[in-house]
Amino acid sequence: MRVPVPHLPSHVTASQPFPPDASDRLVLGIESSCDETGIALFSTARGLLAHALHSQVDMHAAYGGVVPELASRDHIRRILPLTREVLREASADIHDLSAVAYTEGPGLAGALLVGSGLAHGLAFALGVPAIGVHHLEGHLLSPLLSTPAPDFPFVALLVSGGHTQLMQVEGLGRYRLLGETVDDAAGEAFDKTAKILGLGYPGGPALSRLAGTGQPGRFRLPRPKLHSEDLDFSFSGLKTAVWMAARAGDLDASAKADLAAEFQEAVVDVLVGKAIAAVDQCSAERLVIAGGVGANVRLRARLDEAARARGFEVFYPRLEFCTDNGAMIAFAGAMRVSAGAPAGAFGVRPRWDLASIGVPVAAQSA
Repeated sequence: MRVPVPHLPSHVTASQPFPPDASDRLVLGIESSCDETGIALFSTARGLLAHALHSQVDMHAAYGGVVPELASRDHIRRILPLTREVLREASADIHDLSAVAYTEGPGLAGALLVGSGLAHGLAFALGVPAIGVHHLEGHLLSPLLSTPAPDFPFVALLVSGGHTQLMQVEGLGRYRLLGETVDDAAGEAFDKTAKILGLGYPGGPALSRLAGTGQPGRFRLPRPKLHSEDLDFSFSGLKTAVWMAARAGDLDASAKADLAAEFQEAVVDVLVGKAIAAVDQCSAERLVIAGGVGANVRLRARLDEAARARGFEVFYPRLEFCTDNGAMIAFAGAMRVSAGAPAGAFGVRPRWDLASIGVPVAAQSA
């Protein structure tokens, strides 16, 4: 589907990832890591020019989850029409591109190969670099597409799909892992709990909506690792506790809503508690939230409350950029191109540690 986008200012943040006197670079971004095909065009002088997204949710709903082979085939079907659509919307010619950025990993191998194949094919034909982008770096930097945008350094809470991590961010490519989930990620726990409650697929948004109609406290669920001395997370036991509560007796509509509300409150308690602990540990002034769970209304409200009470700033992506999208890949790719990142070789990395990606050569002396 087509997603309309307003033009953004040429300076995305006071940290100025794109020097105002530098030449304009036009970067095409391609996201195909899982079940959404995202394409975007970003100008380092004019901001985000256009983006389009196709979600495969309806196709996978019949199976209760993502089917990798079907995902890859659908990316093949959608990726070129979406690319043409974005170029047309931006009134841009493909020969104007300065680089092609794509999600190199992590993600489903077959799905990643579709985006990588198009990126390297276009880059070779046009004589421009193909820039592999870490999917989570795209999410981490996506709040810089909003106004106001955070300056470096900051602490980031990444809650995207199968990932729940706290990172200390000093600059582009300067990431230190503070803590991560030891089992299920928050997003996975939302989806699995939704399935227990019979909410179908995708479960996370449906569970959040149901939780909004209920009241926490009727059921007592654990807050795993909330008071541990580390910054790690664990949500598998919470999911099991929901299963046991649901198994104890038939849930009417009211009880189901209250159980969903208690589950959401438990997850939010842990995420907020760990995020505050990370901010304190790093003596940080800014906290960035990124990823699909970052769209959760209750989580945002609690974090805003904590930020006011404790005197730090909190930043979120625009709602349309919480889930996977091409805009975050185009933006991260543009930052890396401007920082001197070299073209990458063809390939994908289904498993890829964010803390290992490193700093572009030209940025190492910055």
